[in-house]
Formats: sequence, C-alpha cells, structure tokens
Amino acid sequence: MLMKTLHSKKSPRLFIAYFLFPALAVYTIFFTVPIIDSIRFSLYDSNGLIVGDFVGFANFIKLFTQYPFQERLINAFSNNVAFFLIVTLIQNLIGFVFAYLITRRFWGMPFVRKISFLPTTLSVLVVGYLFAKLIFNPIFGVFNKLLNFLFLGALVRPWLGDPIFALPTLAFVVSWQFMGETILFYTAGIDNIPSEVIEAAKIDGANQVQMIRHIIVPSIMPIIGIVTILIFIGDFTQFDIVYAMATTVGNPAYATDLFGSLFYRSAFMPPARGGWGIGMGAAVSTVMSMVVFVGVLAWLLFFKTMKRAEE
Repeated sequence: MLMKTLHSKKSPRLFIAYFLFPALAVYTIFFTVPIIDSIRFSLYDSNGLIVGDFVGFANFIKLFTQYPFQERLINAFSNNVAFFLIVTLIQNLIGFVFAYLITRRFWGMPFVRKISFLPTTLSVLVVGYLFAKLIFNPIFGVFNKLLNFLFLGALVRPWLGDPIFALPTLAFVVSWQFMGETILFYTAGIDNIPSEVIEAAKIDGANQVQMIRHIIVPSIMPIIGIVTILIFIGDFTQFDIVYAMATTVGNPAYATDLFGSLFYRSAFMPPARGGWGIGMGAAVSTVMSMVVFVGVLAWLLFFKTMKRAEE
C-alpha cells in the first residue's frame, strides 16, 4: 500500500524523498554533525585535546591577527591555491588530451582506457611512499637516475627537499593518481556528443582544432565544471599526500603545508611539534570548511554564467 502511494502521480516528491532519505541520513550523521561540532569546539579554549572555557571568537581573532597563527594560516592558504591551480591545469589538460585520443580510437588507446583508472584505486599512502622513497629519493630515486641517463644531470635535485619544487612535486603526484577520474569523466562526455553533430562539422570542413574548440569543449563544459569542483574540494581538504611525502609539518620549511596538514598538526600534535590545541584546530577546520563552501558556490556560479553566455 505504501509503495502504491509512493508511485502515485500525486506524490512524486514523496517518492523521491523515500529513496533520498537513507543517503541524506548517513550524510547528516557522518558529515554535517561533525562539521557543526567542529564549529562548536572552535568557540572554546583548550589545552591539547581537553576542551576548556567558552571564549567566543577569540580563537579566530588569534588565528587571523597573531603570530605564528596568522603566518601559518596565510602560508597554508597560499600553498593550497598554488596546489589547486597546478593540479587543475595538469588534470584538465592531460586528462582531456587522453580522453580525446581514446575516443578517436588510436592504436593502443583501448589499453590506456583500461589501465588509466588503476592509480586511483591505490591508497594515497602507498602512492606517497612509492614516489617519496623510490622515485623522487635524492640518492637512489629513479627520476634523478633517468635524468642522468638522458644527460640532463643539471636538472637533478632533491625534489621533495627543495622549497621551490616540493609543492609542484606533490601536485604532480596527486594529478597522476587521480588522472583516471578525469579521463573517465571526459571520455564519457565526448562519447555522448551526438555523432550527427560531429559528422555535420566534418562536412562543413572543420579540422581537429576547430572541432575541439567549437564542438567538443562547449559540449562537455558542464563536465569540466564538475571535474574542477571535485578537484577544488579534494585539494582544499588534502592531507594524506602531505602526510605521506612531506610529514605533517609540510616540509621543507612549511613549503608543502596545506589546510589539511595545518588542521591536523594544530589540533592533534603536542605544542613542541606545532600543536595549538583542539580549539584552535577546530578554528582552522572551520575556516577550511568556509573556504571550500564559498569556493564551490563561486565555481558553480562561474560555470552557470558561462553556460548562459553560450546559450
């Protein structure tokens, strides 16, 4: 009787809510409630993990105005912005190129299509260990040995020990691991472009560059938006790769310190190792959540405006 009521044309919203409720309940319990609790903790003083007295916005005032809190926060934010831009450029550009080649049925591309998602299935800690200990190791790393073999010894350097190259190196590793997701999204989008549109463009004399610029890219613009937003959320909450390759301090000299590592260190580490107490850590977490929330809204507005402009 209940299912008959739900299937009734008079209650489509109830029918939809019936299936959305389990996922919404899980999301609320495991995501929304911890975020709200984190905001609550940010309003209290603390000694390590022990919550103390209510202090209102004092933690946020310290975070934005006092040393070393302000310096570490600004550093993490600027690193996160640079990290996001590098990952977005690499994943979107290379991911699109591979997706385009795969859909053109080049030799060997079916094999690439099958294995491109494999790195995404690996643990971030495994990937971090693989690159930090075996590939970018300054003494016996494969990458530096390859450079020497190609007579490019002038480029050899401690990639994770150089403040200039450490963050781009982490961004490259993250891009490599999650490139499969981007290729998967873009391949599906290109495959869904009506063949009649492609054939009509070819008949009109469009070359490959014109096809990409005027047909393919506008057609998959919503997917580009989704991929960019997913990268934004992942990068501004990234912690695992910093922990695996650069420690929680974001070595060298905080050059790889992101919001995620700053939050973990400030909330859970002892003062001698950079800990600020759970109250300050919760303040960092709240700022991080607000940056992600505002950033996602801004990206949604940006891609919505682009879509309207194209129409």
